[in-house]
Amino acid sequence: MSKTRTATSLARLASGWAAGGFGFVVVWLGGWWFTVAVGLIVHLGLLEFFRMAQFKGMRPACRTTLVAVQLLLLSTQAAAGSGWLATDVAAAVLPASGAVICGWLLLQPVTGTIADIAASIFGLFYLGFLPSHWIKLRAIVDPVLAPRLADLGWPWTSGLALTLLACFLIVATDIGSYVIGRRLGQHPLSPISPGKTIEGALGGVICALLVGSLGGELLGWHLGWLIGALLGALVAIFALVGDLTESMMKRDAGLKDSGDVIPGHGGMLDRIDSYLFVPAVVYSLVTLVLPALQRP
Repeated sequence: MSKTRTATSLARLASGWAAGGFGFVVVWLGGWWFTVAVGLIVHLGLLEFFRMAQFKGMRPACRTTLVAVQLLLLSTQAAAGSGWLATDVAAAVLPASGAVICGWLLLQPVTGTIADIAASIFGLFYLGFLPSHWIKLRAIVDPVLAPRLADLGWPWTSGLALTLLACFLIVATDIGSYVIGRRLGQHPLSPISPGKTIEGALGGVICALLVGSLGGELLGWHLGWLIGALLGALVAIFALVGDLTESMMKRDAGLKDSGDVIPGHGGMLDRIDSYLFVPAVVYSLVTLVLPALQRP
């Protein structure tokens, strides 16, 4: 192995462990610490997304969308521990932001195009609305969603356990896809990402199924192994969708990486693409479906 490749591998390993450690700490702390961390990550990712859009000749409302995304995240955290007024404000931020973005594009010297509007609104959705569900998930306190943790006290809330489980499922998916793909991968999954194989994708799903089954049992869910396996499969699928979506955008923009902010990993979007669609799916499942399934 060459010195350059060795240095790259070491940088990738070190930055990967640092990112993982940082993520664990902020998830553990929760509250505004977690929200500020999500806001910083999302801000960097949105800058990279707009860079890709600009490579395609689009002129999105960058500053307006950046501000709107932060307002969405902050209002979501405020609503998590407050009454109906804060909740209503959080719910109003998304549509109001969309209207403001369109108004801003209308007032420019060169009127915005459909592509400009689409890039701006998708940025708001992709790196605002979707990540806001991490904040909603971490703020859950209903003991029914993690019965075996109810007697442990702070910081072991349902939200902490569910957020960690979601993250572990994504990590399990990545590890399973990488290991199985390298050893057994023969059939390409998609021309969008030539390195991914069907065997690797199935390996990721299987690893997530196993981790999800264990998580469901540890949290004390009724039929925990089955519900946990279902959750694991859903997370694996949507993590893959997030990965391929970002690859599709990079391919369209003619870029190898979305940026270079993380040594050995490329841009912020390259690191978090699997984490964008997952929280909305997990939050919906555990708040809408899981309570009904907990009745024996």
